[in-house]
Amino acid sequence: MTAFGGLLLARRMTRHFKPDLLPPGALEQILEAATRAPSPHNRQPWRFAIISGAARARLADAMGNRLIADLIADGVAVEAARTDAARSRERITSAPVAVLVCMTTVDLDRYPDSRRESMEHWMAGQAAAAAANNMILQAADLGIGACWMCAPLFCPDAVREALDLPAGWEPQALIPLGYPAAPGRHRPRRPAAELSVVRER
Repeated sequence: MTAFGGLLLARRMTRHFKPDLLPPGALEQILEAATRAPSPHNRQPWRFAIISGAARARLADAMGNRLIADLIADGVAVEAARTDAARSRERITSAPVAVLVCMTTVDLDRYPDSRRESMEHWMAGQAAAAAANNMILQAADLGIGACWMCAPLFCPDAVREALDLPAGWEPQALIPLGYPAAPGRHRPRRPAAELSVVRER
């Protein structure tokens, strides 16, 4: 097995972080890896907001408030909703830095019909996801933990306001980064054979 194959198998999501800062140059390497992801037409529609200091708590509180409201609307008890939001907040604020992965459609092709316009939007989202995955793999290669949080998708307006994002940046995922305070859990994967079909003619 190659070193990369071993990295894929050993990587775990980190949900609890040590307070230690990342070493000099590590974040730059992680972001550079993100920009090496494939993107349709090479439009590179990913954008990144680097979040540290008080901005972490401001973002966590904004997303947490929306999560609590959504859960209560779903019929979840208030205390359970607050506990869920507190767990998410700790994940964000314990990491020394986080990267909000966004997408933009500013450089994408334009079409006169909504079907193809929608496909361009989907392609930008796929490219942003590829960039986020590259970040997580590069972090793992450096011995740095990361967690993929999809919460920004559920409250993009709250995220934009909390971080005063540039116009046209659409939040896709939040990646807290830092040294793991505890080992991540192994989560079994279904075999690829169960999830695949073969077509030869």
